[in-house]
Amino acid sequence: MIHMKRHSDAQPSGAPAVAIEVRGIAKAFGATVALDDVSFDIRAGETHALLGENGAGKSTMVKLLSGLMQPSTGGFGVFGEQVILASPREAHRHGIQTAFQELTQIRDLSVLDNMLLPYPPTALGQIRRGAARKAVSAHLESLSLGDIGLDTEMRDLDLNQRQKLEIARALFREPKILLLDEPTSALSGSDIDWLGGIIEAQRRKGVTMVFISHRMAEVRAFCDCVTVLRNGRHIATERLDAVADEDLISMIAGRELGRSFPPKPPVPAIAGEPVLSVSHLRTSRRLMDLSFELRAGEILGVAGLQGMGQLELFSALFGMEDYDGTISVDGRPVTLISPRDALEARIGLALVPEDRKTEALFLKLDGQRNAALPVIERYGRLGLIDETREEADVARVFARLNVDMRALWTPVKAFSGGNQQKIAIAKWLLAKSRVLLLFDPTRGIDVGTKHEIYALIQEYAAAGGAVLFHSTEIAELDHLAHRVMVLYRGREAAMLRGESLSEDAILRATLGSGPNVLELS
Repeated sequence: MIHMKRHSDAQPSGAPAVAIEVRGIAKAFGATVALDDVSFDIRAGETHALLGENGAGKSTMVKLLSGLMQPSTGGFGVFGEQVILASPREAHRHGIQTAFQELTQIRDLSVLDNMLLPYPPTALGQIRRGAARKAVSAHLESLSLGDIGLDTEMRDLDLNQRQKLEIARALFREPKILLLDEPTSALSGSDIDWLGGIIEAQRRKGVTMVFISHRMAEVRAFCDCVTVLRNGRHIATERLDAVADEDLISMIAGRELGRSFPPKPPVPAIAGEPVLSVSHLRTSRRLMDLSFELRAGEILGVAGLQGMGQLELFSALFGMEDYDGTISVDGRPVTLISPRDALEARIGLALVPEDRKTEALFLKLDGQRNAALPVIERYGRLGLIDETREEADVARVFARLNVDMRALWTPVKAFSGGNQQKIAIAKWLLAKSRVLLLFDPTRGIDVGTKHEIYALIQEYAAAGGAVLFHSTEIAELDHLAHRVMVLYRGREAAMLRGESLSEDAILRATLGSGPNVLELS
Protein backbone atom coordinates (compact mmCIF):
# COMPACT_ATOMS: atom_id res chain seq x y z
CA MET A 1 0.00 0.00 0.00
CA ILE A 2 1.44 3.38 -1.05
CA HIS A 3 1.45 5.97 1.72
CA MET A 4 3.75 8.47 0.03
CA LYS A 5 2.60 12.07 0.25
CA ARG A 6 1.91 13.57 -3.15
CA HIS A 7 4.63 16.03 -4.04
CA SER A 8 3.86 19.63 -4.84
CA ASP A 9 3.27 20.37 -8.51
CA ALA A 10 4.56 23.89 -8.09
CA GLN A 11 7.31 24.73 -10.59
CA PRO A 12 9.87 27.56 -10.56
CA SER A 13 8.89 30.60 -12.62
CA GLY A 14 9.63 30.19 -16.30
CA ALA A 15 9.66 26.99 -18.33
CA PRO A 16 11.89 24.33 -16.79
CA ALA A 17 14.90 23.16 -18.75
CA VAL A 18 14.64 19.95 -20.73
CA ALA A 19 16.76 17.15 -19.27
CA ILE A 20 16.28 14.60 -22.07
CA GLU A 21 15.34 15.25 -25.69
CA VAL A 22 14.34 12.19 -27.69
CA ARG A 23 14.41 13.04 -31.39
CA GLY A 24 13.31 10.69 -34.15
CA ILE A 25 14.65 7.59 -32.40
CA ALA A 26 14.32 4.32 -34.30
CA LYS A 27 15.79 0.94 -33.45
CA ALA A 28 15.45 -2.25 -35.46
CA PHE A 29 16.68 -5.77 -34.81
CA GLY A 30 16.67 -7.32 -38.24
CA ALA A 31 13.06 -7.26 -39.45
CA THR A 32 11.75 -6.41 -35.97
CA VAL A 33 11.20 -2.69 -35.36
CA ALA A 34 11.44 -1.98 -31.63
CA LEU A 35 11.18 1.82 -31.89
CA ASP A 36 9.83 3.78 -34.84
CA ASP A 37 10.53 7.55 -35.10
CA VAL A 38 9.92 8.31 -31.41
CA SER A 39 10.22 11.91 -30.18
CA PHE A 40 9.36 13.49 -26.81
CA ASP A 41 10.92 15.64 -24.04
CA ILE A 42 11.51 15.04 -20.34
CA ARG A 43 11.80 18.18 -18.25
CA ALA A 44 14.55 18.66 -15.71
CA GLY A 45 13.70 17.72 -12.14
CA GLU A 46 10.48 15.87 -12.92
CA THR A 47 9.62 12.21 -12.52
CA HIS A 48 8.43 11.03 -15.91
CA ALA A 49 6.55 7.76 -16.39
CA LEU A 50 7.17 5.64 -19.48
CA LEU A 51 4.22 3.31 -20.08
CA GLY A 52 3.33 0.65 -22.61
CA GLU A 53 2.63 -3.03 -23.01
CA ASN A 54 5.47 -5.54 -22.98
CA GLY A 55 7.17 -5.18 -26.36
CA ALA A 56 6.09 -1.54 -26.76
CA GLY A 57 9.71 -0.35 -26.77
CA LYS A 58 10.16 0.86 -23.18
CA SER A 59 13.11 -1.38 -22.30
CA THR A 60 14.74 -0.64 -25.65
CA MET A 61 14.50 3.08 -24.90
CA VAL A 62 16.08 2.54 -21.47
CA LYS A 63 18.93 0.53 -23.01
CA LEU A 64 19.54 3.27 -25.57
CA LEU A 65 19.65 5.95 -22.87
CA SER A 66 21.93 3.70 -20.80
CA GLY A 67 24.42 3.33 -23.65
CA LEU A 68 23.92 -0.43 -23.90
CA MET A 69 22.91 -0.10 -27.55
CA GLN A 70 22.74 2.67 -30.13
CA PRO A 71 19.77 3.85 -32.21
CA SER A 72 19.44 2.97 -35.87
CA THR A 73 18.44 6.59 -36.56
CA GLY A 74 17.73 9.67 -34.48
CA GLY A 75 19.51 11.06 -31.45
CA PHE A 76 19.38 12.32 -27.86
CA GLY A 77 19.94 15.62 -26.15
CA VAL A 78 20.96 15.75 -22.47
CA PHE A 79 20.54 19.12 -20.72
CA GLY A 80 20.74 20.94 -24.05
CA GLU A 81 23.77 19.09 -25.40
CA GLN A 82 23.43 16.69 -28.33
CA VAL A 83 25.11 13.48 -27.21
CA ILE A 84 26.13 10.09 -28.54
CA LEU A 85 25.62 7.51 -25.81
CA ALA A 86 28.02 4.98 -27.28
CA SER A 87 28.58 3.00 -24.07
CA PRO A 88 27.42 2.81 -20.44
CA ARG A 89 30.55 4.72 -19.46
CA GLU A 90 29.53 7.54 -21.83
CA ALA A 91 26.02 7.60 -20.35
CA HIS A 92 27.53 7.76 -16.85
CA ARG A 93 29.70 10.68 -17.96
CA HIS A 94 26.52 12.59 -18.79
CA GLY A 95 25.04 11.81 -15.37
CA ILE A 96 22.73 8.96 -16.44
CA GLN A 97 22.41 5.94 -14.15
CA THR A 98 20.03 3.00 -14.46
CA ALA A 99 18.44 0.55 -12.04
CA PHE A 100 17.38 -2.33 -14.24
CA GLN A 101 14.47 -4.73 -13.75
CA GLU A 102 16.65 -7.57 -15.05
CA LEU A 103 19.26 -7.24 -12.33
CA THR A 104 22.84 -6.59 -13.44
CA GLN A 105 24.56 -7.84 -10.30
CA ILE A 106 27.13 -10.64 -10.26
CA ARG A 107 25.59 -13.26 -8.01
CA ASP A 108 28.90 -14.81 -6.87
CA LEU A 109 30.37 -11.50 -5.68
CA SER A 110 29.70 -9.79 -2.37
CA VAL A 111 27.36 -6.86 -1.84
CA LEU A 112 30.38 -4.57 -1.44
CA ASP A 113 32.03 -5.69 -4.69
CA ASN A 114 28.78 -5.33 -6.61
CA MET A 115 28.23 -1.84 -5.24
CA LEU A 116 31.69 -0.76 -6.39
CA LEU A 117 31.47 -2.09 -9.95
CA PRO A 118 32.72 -0.76 -12.29
CA TYR A 119 34.35 2.20 -10.52
CA PRO A 120 36.08 1.10 -7.29
CA PRO A 121 38.16 3.82 -5.61
CA THR A 122 41.85 3.28 -6.30
CA ALA A 123 45.21 4.68 -5.25
CA LEU A 124 48.41 3.80 -7.11
CA GLY A 125 46.54 1.07 -8.95
CA GLN A 126 45.21 -0.57 -5.77
CA ILE A 127 41.57 -0.64 -4.66
CA ARG A 128 41.13 1.32 -1.44
CA ARG A 129 39.05 -1.33 0.31
CA GLY A 130 38.86 0.45 3.64
CA ALA A 131 37.61 3.73 2.21
CA ALA A 132 35.26 1.92 -0.14
CA ARG A 133 33.78 -0.16 2.68
CA LYS A 134 33.19 2.91 4.80
CA ALA A 135 31.54 4.83 1.94
CA VAL A 136 29.25 1.97 0.88
CA SER A 137 28.27 1.24 4.49
CA ALA A 138 27.30 4.87 5.06
CA HIS A 139 25.38 4.96 1.79
CA LEU A 140 23.35 1.84 2.57
CA GLU A 141 22.67 3.11 6.08
CA SER A 142 21.29 6.35 4.61
CA LEU A 143 18.88 4.27 2.50
CA SER A 144 17.73 2.14 5.49
CA LEU A 145 19.62 -0.85 4.07
CA GLY A 146 22.23 -1.05 6.79
CA ASP A 147 21.04 -4.51 7.84
CA ILE A 148 22.39 -6.03 4.60
CA GLY A 149 25.89 -7.36 5.23
CA LEU A 150 28.57 -6.03 2.89
CA ASP A 151 30.29 -9.41 2.73
CA THR A 152 27.11 -11.34 1.90
CA GLU A 153 27.16 -12.94 -1.54
CA MET A 154 24.45 -11.53 -3.76
CA ARG A 155 23.03 -15.00 -4.45
CA ASP A 156 22.15 -15.39 -0.76
CA LEU A 157 19.79 -12.39 -0.74
CA ASP A 158 16.07 -12.35 -1.47
CA LEU A 159 14.92 -10.89 -4.77
CA ASN A 160 13.50 -7.77 -3.14
CA GLN A 161 16.84 -7.11 -1.39
CA ARG A 162 18.70 -7.50 -4.68
CA GLN A 163 16.27 -5.08 -6.33
CA LYS A 164 16.85 -2.52 -3.58
CA LEU A 165 20.62 -2.88 -4.01
CA GLU A 166 20.25 -2.37 -7.77
CA ILE A 167 18.61 0.97 -6.98
CA ALA A 168 21.16 1.75 -4.26
CA ARG A 169 24.08 1.20 -6.65
CA ALA A 170 22.62 3.64 -9.17
CA LEU A 171 22.18 6.23 -6.40
CA PHE A 172 25.72 5.63 -5.10
CA ARG A 173 27.02 7.18 -8.33
CA GLU A 174 25.04 10.41 -7.65
CA PRO A 175 23.08 10.62 -10.92
CA LYS A 176 21.61 13.69 -12.54
CA ILE A 177 19.23 11.43 -14.45
CA LEU A 178 17.97 8.21 -12.88
CA LEU A 179 16.28 5.56 -15.02
CA LEU A 180 14.10 3.20 -12.96
CA ASP A 181 13.14 0.18 -15.08
CA GLU A 182 10.26 -1.64 -13.32
CA PRO A 183 11.78 -0.92 -9.88
CA THR A 184 8.74 -2.23 -7.99
CA SER A 185 8.34 -5.52 -9.87
CA ALA A 186 10.12 -7.32 -7.02
CA LEU A 187 8.83 -5.02 -4.27
CA SER A 188 5.58 -4.86 -2.32
CA GLY A 189 4.00 -3.18 0.69
CA SER A 190 6.48 -1.26 2.80
CA ASP A 191 9.20 -1.74 0.17
CA ILE A 192 7.20 0.38 -2.27
CA ASP A 193 6.80 3.03 0.41
CA TRP A 194 10.59 2.83 0.82
CA LEU A 195 11.00 3.54 -2.89
CA GLY A 196 8.55 6.43 -2.63
CA GLY A 197 10.79 8.01 -0.01
CA ILE A 198 13.83 7.50 -2.25
CA ILE A 199 12.08 9.16 -5.19
CA GLU A 200 10.98 12.11 -3.08
CA ALA A 201 14.53 12.57 -1.71
CA GLN A 202 15.99 12.52 -5.23
CA ARG A 203 13.33 14.97 -6.40
CA ARG A 204 14.43 17.41 -3.70
CA LYS A 205 17.97 17.11 -5.05
CA GLY A 206 16.75 18.07 -8.51
CA VAL A 207 17.35 14.63 -10.03
CA THR A 208 15.36 13.86 -13.16
CA MET A 209 13.79 10.38 -13.07
CA VAL A 210 12.29 8.13 -15.71
CA PHE A 211 9.93 5.60 -14.11
CA ILE A 212 8.73 2.46 -15.90
CA SER A 213 5.92 0.55 -14.22
CA HIS A 214 2.75 -1.39 -15.01
CA ARG A 215 1.16 -0.38 -11.70
CA MET A 216 -1.00 2.69 -12.21
CA ALA A 217 -1.24 3.56 -8.50
CA GLU A 218 2.55 3.96 -8.32
CA VAL A 219 2.65 6.05 -11.48
CA ARG A 220 0.03 8.36 -9.99
CA ALA A 221 1.85 8.58 -6.65
CA PHE A 222 5.36 9.15 -7.95
CA CYS A 223 5.21 10.85 -11.35
CA ASP A 224 4.46 14.24 -12.90
CA CYS A 225 4.16 13.40 -16.59
CA VAL A 226 3.69 10.30 -18.70
CA THR A 227 4.74 9.13 -22.15
CA VAL A 228 2.90 6.18 -23.72
CA LEU A 229 4.55 3.92 -26.30
CA ARG A 230 2.70 1.31 -28.33
CA ASN A 231 4.21 -1.05 -30.88
CA GLY A 232 7.38 1.02 -30.85
CA ARG A 233 5.65 4.32 -31.60
CA HIS A 234 5.03 7.43 -29.52
CA ILE A 235 1.31 7.69 -28.69
CA ALA A 236 1.15 10.62 -26.28
CA THR A 237 3.03 12.67 -23.68
CA GLU A 238 0.77 14.27 -21.08
CA ARG A 239 0.68 15.76 -17.62
CA LEU A 240 -0.65 12.99 -15.38
CA ASP A 241 -3.21 15.24 -13.73
CA ALA A 242 -4.71 15.90 -17.17
CA VAL A 243 -5.45 12.28 -18.19
CA ALA A 244 -7.69 9.62 -16.62
CA ASP A 245 -6.63 6.04 -15.93
CA GLU A 246 -9.17 4.70 -18.44
CA ASP A 247 -7.72 6.88 -21.19
CA LEU A 248 -4.18 5.82 -20.31
CA ILE A 249 -5.12 2.14 -20.43
CA SER A 250 -6.79 2.62 -23.81
CA MET A 251 -3.68 4.39 -25.15
CA ILE A 252 -1.42 1.64 -23.78
CA ALA A 253 -3.44 -1.26 -25.16
CA GLY A 254 -4.85 0.36 -28.28
CA ARG A 255 -8.20 -1.18 -27.42
CA GLU A 256 -10.84 -1.14 -24.72
CA LEU A 257 -10.06 -3.70 -22.03
CA GLY A 258 -13.27 -3.21 -20.09
CA ARG A 259 -13.11 -4.02 -16.41
CA SER A 260 -9.75 -4.58 -14.76
CA PHE A 261 -10.53 -8.19 -13.81
CA PRO A 262 -12.76 -10.84 -15.37
CA PRO A 263 -15.92 -11.78 -13.44
CA LYS A 264 -15.09 -13.92 -10.44
CA PRO A 265 -16.00 -17.58 -11.08
CA PRO A 266 -18.39 -19.41 -8.77
CA VAL A 267 -16.93 -21.35 -5.87
CA PRO A 268 -16.42 -24.96 -7.01
CA ALA A 269 -18.40 -27.72 -5.39
CA ILE A 270 -16.39 -29.36 -2.61
CA ALA A 271 -16.37 -33.13 -3.20
CA GLY A 272 -13.97 -36.03 -2.84
CA GLU A 273 -10.39 -36.00 -1.67
CA PRO A 274 -8.44 -32.75 -1.98
CA VAL A 275 -5.89 -32.79 -4.80
CA LEU A 276 -3.24 -31.34 -2.47
CA SER A 277 -3.06 -31.53 1.32
CA VAL A 278 -0.39 -29.96 3.50
CA SER A 279 -0.13 -30.85 7.18
CA HIS A 280 2.14 -29.14 9.73
CA LEU A 281 4.65 -28.11 7.06
CA ARG A 282 7.87 -26.57 8.36
CA THR A 283 11.12 -25.49 6.73
CA SER A 284 14.43 -24.37 8.15
CA ARG A 285 13.70 -20.81 7.06
CA ARG A 286 10.54 -18.87 7.92
CA LEU A 287 7.81 -21.47 7.41
CA MET A 288 6.85 -22.56 10.92
CA ASP A 289 3.68 -24.69 10.87
CA LEU A 290 1.24 -24.68 8.00
CA SER A 291 -1.75 -26.88 7.11
CA PHE A 292 -4.28 -26.46 4.30
CA GLU A 293 -6.14 -28.29 1.51
CA LEU A 294 -6.56 -27.48 -2.18
CA ARG A 295 -9.29 -29.08 -4.29
CA ALA A 296 -9.88 -29.54 -8.02
CA GLY A 297 -11.31 -26.43 -9.65
CA GLU A 298 -10.16 -24.16 -6.81
CA ILE A 299 -7.94 -21.08 -6.86
CA LEU A 300 -6.37 -20.67 -3.42
CA GLY A 301 -4.63 -17.34 -2.96
CA VAL A 302 -1.59 -16.87 -0.71
CA ALA A 303 -0.96 -13.41 0.72
CA GLY A 304 1.77 -12.11 2.97
CA LEU A 305 4.41 -9.46 3.31
CA GLN A 306 7.89 -10.28 2.05
CA GLY A 307 9.55 -13.02 4.07
CA MET A 308 6.49 -14.48 5.78
CA GLY A 309 7.08 -17.98 4.40
CA GLN A 310 5.34 -17.87 1.03
CA LEU A 311 8.54 -18.47 -0.97
CA GLU A 312 9.52 -21.41 1.24
CA LEU A 313 6.02 -22.88 0.84
CA PHE A 314 6.14 -22.85 -2.94
CA SER A 315 9.75 -24.08 -2.99
CA ALA A 316 8.93 -27.02 -0.69
CA LEU A 317 5.94 -28.02 -2.81
CA PHE A 318 8.21 -28.12 -5.87
CA GLY A 319 10.95 -30.15 -4.21
CA MET A 320 13.35 -27.22 -3.92
CA GLU A 321 13.35 -26.83 -0.13
CA ASP A 322 13.90 -29.35 2.66
CA TYR A 323 10.83 -29.65 4.86
CA ASP A 324 9.22 -31.47 7.75
CA GLY A 325 5.55 -32.36 7.84
CA THR A 326 3.31 -34.13 5.35
CA ILE A 327 2.43 -33.32 1.75
CA SER A 328 -0.28 -35.51 0.22
CA VAL A 329 -1.66 -35.76 -3.31
CA ASP A 330 -5.08 -37.40 -3.74
CA GLY A 331 -4.89 -38.47 -0.09
CA ARG A 332 -1.54 -40.27 -0.51
CA PRO A 333 1.58 -38.88 1.24
CA VAL A 334 4.37 -38.03 -1.22
CA THR A 335 8.06 -37.24 -0.75
CA LEU A 336 9.35 -34.23 -2.69
CA ILE A 337 13.14 -34.21 -2.75
CA SER A 338 13.56 -32.56 -6.14
CA PRO A 339 11.47 -30.93 -8.90
CA ARG A 340 11.52 -34.28 -10.70
CA ASP A 341 9.47 -35.74 -7.83
CA ALA A 342 6.95 -32.87 -8.07
CA LEU A 343 6.59 -33.31 -11.84
CA GLU A 344 5.94 -37.05 -11.68
CA ALA A 345 2.70 -37.75 -13.53
CA ARG A 346 0.72 -39.03 -10.54
CA ILE A 347 1.74 -35.96 -8.53
CA GLY A 348 1.73 -33.25 -11.20
CA LEU A 349 2.88 -30.17 -9.25
CA ALA A 350 4.29 -27.41 -11.50
CA LEU A 351 5.88 -24.12 -10.43
CA VAL A 352 5.94 -20.76 -12.21
CA PRO A 353 8.63 -19.01 -10.09
CA GLU A 354 9.11 -15.36 -9.27
CA ASP A 355 12.14 -14.81 -11.52
CA ARG A 356 11.35 -16.19 -14.97
CA LYS A 357 14.73 -15.34 -16.51
CA THR A 358 16.89 -17.22 -14.01
CA GLU A 359 14.51 -19.86 -12.63
CA ALA A 360 11.93 -20.67 -15.33
CA LEU A 361 13.58 -20.37 -18.73
CA PHE A 362 16.75 -21.12 -20.66
CA LEU A 363 17.13 -17.77 -22.39
CA LYS A 364 19.41 -19.03 -25.16
CA LEU A 365 17.03 -21.83 -26.15
CA ASP A 366 13.98 -21.26 -28.33
CA GLY A 367 10.47 -21.37 -26.96
CA GLN A 368 9.76 -24.84 -28.32
CA ARG A 369 12.72 -26.37 -26.46
CA ASN A 370 11.82 -24.50 -23.27
CA ALA A 371 8.21 -25.66 -23.38
CA ALA A 372 8.94 -29.30 -24.25
CA LEU A 373 11.90 -29.85 -21.93
CA PRO A 374 9.93 -31.09 -18.86
CA VAL A 375 8.25 -33.80 -20.98
CA ILE A 376 10.94 -34.38 -23.59
CA GLU A 377 10.76 -38.15 -23.05
CA ARG A 378 7.22 -37.99 -24.47
CA TYR A 379 8.72 -37.30 -27.89
CA GLY A 380 11.55 -39.81 -27.76
CA ARG A 381 11.51 -42.75 -30.16
CA LEU A 382 14.40 -45.15 -30.79
CA GLY A 383 16.80 -42.67 -29.26
CA LEU A 384 15.61 -39.77 -31.44
CA ILE A 385 13.24 -36.85 -30.84
CA ASP A 386 10.09 -36.66 -32.94
CA GLU A 387 10.45 -32.92 -33.60
CA THR A 388 7.40 -32.76 -35.87
CA ARG A 389 5.05 -33.99 -33.14
CA GLU A 390 6.85 -31.87 -30.53
CA GLU A 391 6.46 -28.71 -32.61
CA ALA A 392 2.79 -29.41 -33.30
CA ASP A 393 2.01 -29.91 -29.60
CA VAL A 394 3.94 -26.80 -28.52
CA ALA A 395 2.33 -24.72 -31.28
CA ARG A 396 -1.15 -25.69 -30.01
CA VAL A 397 -0.30 -24.57 -26.47
CA PHE A 398 1.32 -21.35 -27.73
CA ALA A 399 -1.80 -20.57 -29.77
CA ARG A 400 -3.95 -21.12 -26.69
CA LEU A 401 -1.84 -18.59 -24.76
CA ASN A 402 -1.46 -16.16 -27.67
CA VAL A 403 2.34 -16.55 -27.65
CA ASP A 404 4.16 -15.04 -30.64
CA MET A 405 4.66 -18.05 -32.94
CA ARG A 406 8.20 -16.91 -33.74
CA ALA A 407 8.98 -18.29 -30.30
CA LEU A 408 8.92 -21.80 -31.78
CA TRP A 409 12.33 -21.19 -33.35
CA THR A 410 13.60 -17.96 -31.72
CA PRO A 411 15.60 -17.78 -28.45
CA VAL A 412 13.28 -16.61 -25.67
CA LYS A 413 15.70 -13.84 -24.68
CA ALA A 414 14.52 -11.98 -27.81
CA PHE A 415 10.96 -11.63 -26.51
CA SER A 416 9.19 -9.28 -24.13
CA GLY A 417 8.61 -10.20 -20.52
CA GLY A 418 4.96 -10.93 -21.28
CA ASN A 419 5.74 -13.50 -23.95
CA GLN A 420 8.45 -15.02 -21.76
CA GLN A 421 6.01 -15.45 -18.89
CA LYS A 422 3.44 -17.08 -21.16
CA ILE A 423 6.11 -19.52 -22.37
CA ALA A 424 6.96 -20.31 -18.72
CA ILE A 425 3.29 -21.16 -18.15
CA ALA A 426 2.90 -22.97 -21.48
CA LYS A 427 5.36 -25.71 -20.59
CA TRP A 428 3.22 -26.78 -17.63
CA LEU A 429 0.07 -26.84 -19.73
CA LEU A 430 1.95 -29.02 -22.21
CA ALA A 431 2.95 -31.27 -19.31
CA LYS A 432 -0.75 -31.48 -18.29
CA SER A 433 0.11 -30.55 -14.71
CA ARG A 434 -2.67 -31.07 -12.17
CA VAL A 435 -1.66 -28.29 -9.78
CA LEU A 436 -0.23 -24.94 -10.85
CA LEU A 437 1.93 -23.18 -8.26
CA LEU A 438 1.93 -19.58 -9.45
CA PHE A 439 4.34 -17.32 -7.59
CA ASP A 440 3.57 -13.69 -8.52
CA PRO A 441 2.92 -14.63 -12.17
CA THR A 442 2.06 -11.10 -13.37
CA ARG A 443 5.18 -9.43 -11.95
CA GLY A 444 6.47 -6.94 -14.52
CA ILE A 445 3.70 -7.78 -16.99
CA ASP A 446 1.67 -5.21 -18.95
CA VAL A 447 -2.06 -4.63 -18.59
CA GLY A 448 -3.10 -6.57 -21.69
CA THR A 449 -1.01 -9.64 -20.87
CA LYS A 450 -2.29 -9.59 -17.29
CA HIS A 451 -5.82 -9.96 -18.64
CA GLU A 452 -4.72 -12.96 -20.69
CA ILE A 453 -3.08 -14.59 -17.66
CA TYR A 454 -6.14 -13.92 -15.48
CA ALA A 455 -8.35 -15.63 -18.06
CA LEU A 456 -5.92 -18.54 -18.32
CA ILE A 457 -5.94 -19.10 -14.54
CA GLN A 458 -9.73 -19.16 -14.48
CA GLU A 459 -9.92 -21.44 -17.54
CA TYR A 460 -7.41 -23.87 -16.03
CA ALA A 461 -9.37 -24.08 -12.76
CA ALA A 462 -12.72 -24.39 -14.55
CA ALA A 463 -11.33 -27.41 -16.42
CA GLY A 464 -10.60 -29.14 -13.11
CA GLY A 465 -7.08 -27.93 -12.39
CA ALA A 466 -6.07 -26.66 -8.95
CA VAL A 467 -4.19 -23.39 -8.48
CA LEU A 468 -2.08 -22.14 -5.57
CA PHE A 469 -1.61 -18.46 -6.37
CA HIS A 470 0.64 -15.94 -4.62
CA SER A 471 0.59 -12.31 -5.70
CA THR A 472 2.11 -9.13 -4.33
CA GLU A 473 -0.93 -7.28 -5.73
CA ILE A 474 -3.76 -7.66 -3.22
CA ALA A 475 -6.40 -6.77 -5.82
CA GLU A 476 -5.43 -9.85 -7.86
CA LEU A 477 -5.98 -12.13 -4.88
CA ASP A 478 -9.31 -10.53 -4.06
CA HIS A 479 -10.68 -10.79 -7.61
CA LEU A 480 -9.28 -14.16 -8.72
CA ALA A 481 -9.10 -16.44 -5.67
CA HIS A 482 -11.97 -18.42 -4.16
CA ARG A 483 -10.16 -18.34 -0.81
CA VAL A 484 -7.12 -16.39 0.40
CA MET A 485 -4.73 -17.76 3.01
CA VAL A 486 -2.73 -15.00 4.69
CA LEU A 487 0.68 -15.93 6.08
CA TYR A 488 2.24 -14.17 9.05
CA ARG A 489 5.53 -15.27 10.57
CA GLY A 490 5.37 -18.60 8.80
CA ARG A 491 1.87 -19.56 9.94
CA GLU A 492 -1.67 -19.10 8.73
CA ALA A 493 -2.95 -15.81 10.08
CA ALA A 494 -6.30 -15.88 8.31
CA MET A 495 -8.29 -17.91 5.78
CA LEU A 496 -10.63 -15.51 4.00
CA ARG A 497 -13.58 -16.53 1.85
CA GLY A 498 -17.04 -15.39 0.84
CA GLU A 499 -18.12 -12.09 2.36
CA SER A 500 -15.02 -11.97 4.59
CA LEU A 501 -12.75 -11.83 1.53
CA SER A 502 -11.87 -8.28 0.51
CA GLU A 503 -8.79 -6.19 -0.23
CA ASP A 504 -9.16 -4.47 3.13
CA ALA A 505 -9.37 -7.78 5.02
CA ILE A 506 -6.32 -9.17 3.21
CA LEU A 507 -4.32 -6.02 3.89
CA ARG A 508 -5.24 -5.95 7.58
CA ALA A 509 -4.19 -9.57 8.04
CA THR A 510 -0.88 -9.14 6.20
CA LEU A 511 -0.06 -6.13 8.40
CA GLY A 512 -0.71 -8.08 11.58
CA SER A 513 -4.20 -6.83 12.38
CA GLY A 514 -6.70 -9.62 12.95
CA PRO A 515 -7.80 -12.16 15.57
CA ASN A 516 -5.57 -14.99 14.37
CA VAL A 517 -2.58 -12.71 13.81
CA LEU A 518 -2.61 -11.49 17.38
CA GLU A 519 -2.16 -15.07 18.58
CA LEU A 520 0.97 -15.41 16.39
CA SER A 521 2.65 -12.19 17.50
